[in-house]
Amino acid sequence: MDTPRIGNVLYAVDDVDAAVAFYRDALGLPLKFQDGARFARLDGGGVTLALVGADEDVTAGAPAAALKVPDVAAAMERAAAAGATVLRRPQQGPHEIRAVLRDPAGNVVVLYSTERSTP
Repeated sequence: MDTPRIGNVLYAVDDVDAAVAFYRDALGLPLKFQDGARFARLDGGGVTLALVGADEDVTAGAPAAALKVPDVAAAMERAAAAGATVLRRPQQGPHEIRAVLRDPAGNVVVLYSTERSTP
């Protein structure tokens, strides 16, 4: 089994372009990818900073660690059995399949995989 890893940290922003400019130009994080006003990834030196616009904000504005896992549904079930609250069951997004949980301490966690779901 592949080991889950923190793939990115999500920050919801009102304006993706302005946020990219701040983190890239003011703080020096290299831009890795941007999908218009929806989403941008910046290189945080081992962890990606993901800036999400309103269309991609799956965490209701809460910062969240996003863990890349080989099987989102299975990871969600294990987490729920260990006390997590499922906020959003696995859904196919434009770039990945993802689920959103609240850990037993109340923190938002996103589970994702770049594998496409099977219909």
